[in-house]
Amino acid sequence: MLSVQEIERLSEEFEAKTPQEIIQWAVDTFWPEIAMSSSFQTQSMPLMNMVMRIKRGIPVFFLDTGYHFWETLMFREKIASEWKFNVIDLYRDSRWDVFAKQNVRSLPLEDPNLCCYLHKVQPMQKALKDIKAWISGIRRDQTTVRAQARILELQENGLLKINPLLNWTKGDIKKYAEENSLPSHPLYEKGYKSVGCAPCTIAIGVNDDERAGRWAGRGKVECGLHTEMFRKKEIADLKQEFRMDIK
Repeated sequence: MLSVQEIERLSEEFEAKTPQEIIQWAVDTFWPEIAMSSSFQTQSMPLMNMVMRIKRGIPVFFLDTGYHFWETLMFREKIASEWKFNVIDLYRDSRWDVFAKQNVRSLPLEDPNLCCYLHKVQPMQKALKDIKAWISGIRRDQTTVRAQARILELQENGLLKINPLLNWTKGDIKKYAEENSLPSHPLYEKGYKSVGCAPCTIAIGVNDDERAGRWAGRGKVECGLHTEMFRKKEIADLKQEFRMDIK
């Protein structure tokens, strides 16, 4: 296990490294107790392409929330099949099924924080329980929350979150995708620059911020995977953040 001091030192060193070098270090250090997550949108393709070239066998966690666009699910199938990735679908805990089904239409609109916690945060927490390292594709230029992130982030439970693309910009993503002829999500050309769940994603203008179409007008910019919400393991610890009552 790496010490806190060593993780901080390496994180500083990696600021000057390429994403591929960071991924290679992660694989060399943690394989086979390492996984990555992906939303299978256009922005996700460069990181997946890099990982495929370095260690194709890394598990790829995909959060199947039940609210995805049909195009996202088809694109996920296409990439998993053509790139021969080990994609593992993650679902909400079955103990929330009755509540979620009773509020299937209202939940994402009336309480997006609770919806994200049930369908994204908790499933990812469970999937990462026996994993030592988690490769994420977040970038500092995406949101103010992500602007504060570090390349290596040690979680309270000992999990090491690794953000190889943290210093990249959307220009870097575009350049890499073009140079490597990477496929785009089917909705990208229709104005969906960042694709999440269908009830919480809209098309945006050419000059809008790439994440402007996520939870538009609801005062929300993150699903919770990359915020303090991810540190909370119990619903009771987060009740003040939810609007809808859940037992």
